[in-house]
Amino acid sequence: MHVLHVVGARPNFMKAAPVYRGLERLAVRQTLVHTGQHYDDRMCTVFFDELGLPKPDVDLGVGSGTHALQTAAVMERFEPVVLGTQPTWVVVYGDVNSTVAAALVCSKLGIRVAHVEAGLRSWDRTMPEEINRLVTDQLADLLLTHSPECEDNLAREGVDRSKVKFVGNTMIDTLVRLLPKAVVSWPDLRRSLGLEDYALVTLHRPSNVDSPDRLALIMAALEQISHSIRVVFPVHPRTRAQLNAQDLIPPVQVTLLEPQGYLAFLSLQAHARVVITDSGGVQEETTYLEVPCLTLRANTERPVTIAEGTNRLLRDDPASIVPAVASVLNDWKPNGRRPALWDGHAGDRIAGLLAVK
Repeated sequence: MHVLHVVGARPNFMKAAPVYRGLERLAVRQTLVHTGQHYDDRMCTVFFDELGLPKPDVDLGVGSGTHALQTAAVMERFEPVVLGTQPTWVVVYGDVNSTVAAALVCSKLGIRVAHVEAGLRSWDRTMPEEINRLVTDQLADLLLTHSPECEDNLAREGVDRSKVKFVGNTMIDTLVRLLPKAVVSWPDLRRSLGLEDYALVTLHRPSNVDSPDRLALIMAALEQISHSIRVVFPVHPRTRAQLNAQDLIPPVQVTLLEPQGYLAFLSLQAHARVVITDSGGVQEETTYLEVPCLTLRANTERPVTIAEGTNRLLRDDPASIVPAVASVLNDWKPNGRRPALWDGHAGDRIAGLLAVK
């Protein structure tokens, strides 16, 4: 048996590591293919090191580009890898361009595809990720879900329920395994940044950072809340470029950081008073950590983080950041609980399914 994993962006690495470890324990032959969709060393290499993933067996080096160019480049470079290795399963993760590209290649070659994090839906087809989810789930042979509503989403789209398995959240597996290390690192991190009470911010989606007017409104809101609580903002390269282009210089109370490694960012999340984000993974991690999360998006494909977790959707309004943070600082506490099977064992469940199919 031979399992080939396809990863292309940081969230993929966190989802793939538990599955890789689970298959390793079963002595299954594995190949790790990195498409190079995230090619910045700070956004990529450090994650492999911290997550304990081996150096990729294949690096496609596709780099950046439009959605069409990036997807096409992955397909063109990935097809010879599949033909040369003839894996039993190809496992794809999440909703990035690398995911749908690999699924398309394998579907045409008759190679079975397993999709980790299947069935998530924002119901917003203006999001490129939503298109990637829809297409990948129609092509996949095994759909591995992390919350119960995902199976209903897939059933509405005509996916055979026999292909769908509720396994839990592999991203939480990684969090559970590495949280003790993150906690140990906290005193040094807190001391180096001079942290006490703070709000943590992470923003990278084009809908938030590519519009000069919208980004200016967001930064104005962060400046306003910084009078009540310090703001710590690890800046994604995409966001940094936009801030520089628009000469948006934050006040001293808003601390801009370089992108953080997994352990440092996990530690920052765990100790934050509130997190402001547009990231899907951060919505999940803060739910597990029981930290209030304010999501600056019109919708979320992770409604379980609202129904059961600590997430609150701010819709599409940067001005809503200020009263929402004030509510948290005035002792609003979400009645969150950890969703079913977010228990640190999803990777082993997936490995077990792959090994017997």
